[in-house]
Amino acid sequence: MTIVRKPQWLQKKINPAAHAGMEGLLGELRLHTVCQEARCPNITECFRERQATFLILGAACTRLCSFCNVTKQTPLPPDSGEPARVAEAIRRLGLSHVVITSPTRDDLPDGGAGHYAETVAAIRSASPATTVELLIPDFLGNRESLARVVASAPAIIGHNVETVPRLYQIRAGADYGRSLGVLRTLRELDSVVRSKSGIMLGLGEAEEEVLAVFADLRSVGCSYLSIGQYLAPSKSHHPVREFIPPECFERYRAAALATGFAHVESGPYVRSSYHAARYDGQP
Repeated sequence: MTIVRKPQWLQKKINPAAHAGMEGLLGELRLHTVCQEARCPNITECFRERQATFLILGAACTRLCSFCNVTKQTPLPPDSGEPARVAEAIRRLGLSHVVITSPTRDDLPDGGAGHYAETVAAIRSASPATTVELLIPDFLGNRESLARVVASAPAIIGHNVETVPRLYQIRAGADYGRSLGVLRTLRELDSVVRSKSGIMLGLGEAEEEVLAVFADLRSVGCSYLSIGQYLAPSKSHHPVREFIPPECFERYRAAALATGFAHVESGPYVRSSYHAARYDGQP
């Protein structure tokens, strides 16, 4: 069954008039954000607070996930000037914590890992007090690419499993075991790295499947978890099967914490980078 009407607890309003300042800065520096490309429902709240999740390596993805609004086109080569421009935006915004992510770039030999490392270095130079969180693709499980990212020493490295194994057809080109392997490898490369993952609810998963994902993530040393409601970006995307009530998100949060996660954000509007500073102990 496909659900169309949103319930009362999913009525957050987007106000484009509040985006002008942030969009002006992003346009001047020729930068992309996942906030815009993924049509995030939190965009007005975050842009009003001068927060943004930067999308490096362009805005085109080489995979065909049916839940995501990021453009599926042939991507352009990496922009060598982008790391410095991202760093300049962070400096101007005065961000204490920033999340950097990218589309999947299977067309690049290292999946874009080197560009991530260059971006971290540029941020450290321009805004040394900013803590950096990376939300990475799976790099096809390439250990050398993961090692390059780990060596850049971000505060947190995230990689989302997105959903339960039974529903992985929505993640064309991805593999649940490979995603767990990415998180496992991060810990093998650095035993104290703080890793993070995220899962969407409302795709047709059963509660026992969700709890099994929690256990799987903890088994590979994942420290942090985000749990949010899937909202289809358009009618052409994978449909919402269920709207999960807020009390269920709180129950899942308690269950995840009991499994051993150090910090869990769980709620209808939670996304990987929403309130990201809280995972790092910031207000």
